[in-house]
Amino acid sequence: MEITAGMVKQLREISGAGMMDCKKALEASNGDIDAALDYLRENGMAKANKKEGRIAAEGLTNIYVNGNKAVIVELNSETDFVSKNEEFKNLLDTIGQTLLKSDVKTLDEANELKTESGETIKDLIVAKIAKIGEKLSFRRFEILTKNDNENFGSYLHMGGRIASLVVVEGANEEVAKDVAMQQAAMRPSYTFIEDVPEDVVAKEKEIQKELAMKEGKPEDIAQKMVEGRINKFYKEICLNEQAFVKDNNLSIKSYLANNKGTLKYAVRYEVGEGMEKKNEDFANEVMKQIEGK
Repeated sequence: MEITAGMVKQLREISGAGMMDCKKALEASNGDIDAALDYLRENGMAKANKKEGRIAAEGLTNIYVNGNKAVIVELNSETDFVSKNEEFKNLLDTIGQTLLKSDVKTLDEANELKTESGETIKDLIVAKIAKIGEKLSFRRFEILTKNDNENFGSYLHMGGRIASLVVVEGANEEVAKDVAMQQAAMRPSYTFIEDVPEDVVAKEKEIQKELAMKEGKPEDIAQKMVEGRINKFYKEICLNEQAFVKDNNLSIKSYLANNKGTLKYAVRYEVGEGMEKKNEDFANEVMKQIEGK
């Protein structure tokens, strides 16, 4: 059967795949559109599997809010170049908006959610991998809910490389946003003192005691110094205890209290944190895409 330009155009509009991929799919399915769509999906899955071992540590984060519900999401790509593409940003938005309408708890559940187009998130990502030409990874998300007397504070930094989302009881949205900005900028490891694991505290106490002893302090004095230094340690690593960047005379806790507010929850995503990253020059990235690797 002859494959016409019109048939290729029709398949492209339905699938979003490239022209040559559509032509190849139609030829393989003897012009049957439905069979060609199946071919493209299978081909997309094959490409996705081929790229599975590659590292996707670039990408974007974003935050989506609707009333008393919010979701924070991280979507990864192999290169920063792809993460700046509108198609990648649209994919992130689709995932975020789909999650916002759900109550899923795990990535497995999230990947099976159906988007407005009728595709699952998983299938949509597979199709985009086939089209864009590099590994994409829906890495993580968290859905937060709040009460009417609480406010979300959200902030995106560096064009979406860092996302910060907090829930504050009382105060107002502007105050909550200040806390979110603090979290984005100061990279606290924990939200509250109670969140710091006992082994982390014990290790820090041991380090501070050794330092005090090396300063020539008697053991009993050194022990008292440790308690003061641990409080300083908390002020460095816990969001609620940190000095407020807009007024160093206040902690975040006291800033909120001055505005009749308290911090309830906080989450911060930074693209690729904790992941191994590869270093390749831009020319190599382009050549790999051209060669289909």
